[in-house]
Amino acid sequence: MMLLKYILLGIIQGITEPLPVSSSGHIYIFKNLFKTNTLFNDLNYEIFLNFASFIAIFIIFRKDIYKLVVGFFKYIFSKDRDKYFYEFKYCLMIIIGTIPVGILGLILKDPLEDLLFKNTYLVGLAFIFTGIILMLVKNKNGKKTDKNIVLKDAVIIGLLEAVALVPGISRSGTVLVGCLLCNLNRESSLKYTFMLYFPVSIATMLLGVKDVIETGINTSLILYYLVGMIFALIVTYYTYKILSDIVKKGNLWKFSIYLFIIGIIVFIYFL
Repeated sequence: MMLLKYILLGIIQGITEPLPVSSSGHIYIFKNLFKTNTLFNDLNYEIFLNFASFIAIFIIFRKDIYKLVVGFFKYIFSKDRDKYFYEFKYCLMIIIGTIPVGILGLILKDPLEDLLFKNTYLVGLAFIFTGIILMLVKNKNGKKTDKNIVLKDAVIIGLLEAVALVPGISRSGTVLVGCLLCNLNRESSLKYTFMLYFPVSIATMLLGVKDVIETGINTSLILYYLVGMIFALIVTYYTYKILSDIVKKGNLWKFSIYLFIIGIIVFIYFL
């Protein structure tokens, strides 16, 4: 039964990480529903599951990442800069888009956690907010591609990503909405959304490593961790594939139905 619980959490992580339904919001609710259950409040396991999802998404985008990183440095050190301008510019837009969430994350992390700890029902409102903004881009499909992303777009999208610091507001959801509102086409929106995921995820994991070192790992749980991570990795990989198909067909709004339902339930339950 204990192994099944770890597997279940791995599956939940794998489903909620790529989808615009807020994995942090779901984890926060589970923690508050099962305050005395060490499984649902195991920060180390949460960090390992996030790492598993990171690996899955990295595998999906490995070719894009390799091309961008190599092109970025070749632009800097090569004489033929025009050849690698796209890669350099795109990496620059990722860096700029990450700055708002980085700064606001450092400033607001503790105040937000304190506010939500006292008012858990706000997570329900955050779910509903995510549902509303997904509805706003129901029929959006711009004409801009990766090559057309400009500074203004990166700043707007980055600010929207920072809004997702609130558990219940989906990071992927807000970034996708930002991309579509900036007139990017659906495919380019999806790619930029998950390119922005990597720096944020890496920073979060580095902070998590410190926590793991300080608290230590219960060696009796290593097998459970590994099995849960495998499930999280596999489910994340295939869930992204499903999301990709949904985004390209313009069906993001369908997630709104789920978010409205769970948001109302959470709001009423914790109010």
